[in-house]
Amino acid sequence: MRFWAKIITDNHLIRDTVAERFGTESRTAKIFSALEECCAALNLPVPIWLKNNVRDFQRVAKARFRADSFIEEIDFDFLEFQVIEEDK
Repeated sequence: MRFWAKIITDNHLIRDTVAERFGTESRTAKIFSALEECCAALNLPVPIWLKNNVRDFQRVAKARFRADSFIEEIDFDFLEFQVIEEDK
């Protein structure tokens, strides 16, 4: 699986990164570890998965983490995390 994380401010892409997860891990484990890797690459704390994030990710394989998903204060509008390629 491939994942794309983007930091968005005022509808502009500020920074982004891609993470890849292949192997026998479960889909959920791949998602969580890829999000952690993306946050480390972007120098961000890992956000908390709120119910709306889980629901959106299950429905469209994309979640937007806004300020309420972070314990620390953020200086951007949201972090968008999405699947860009599923396992075959």
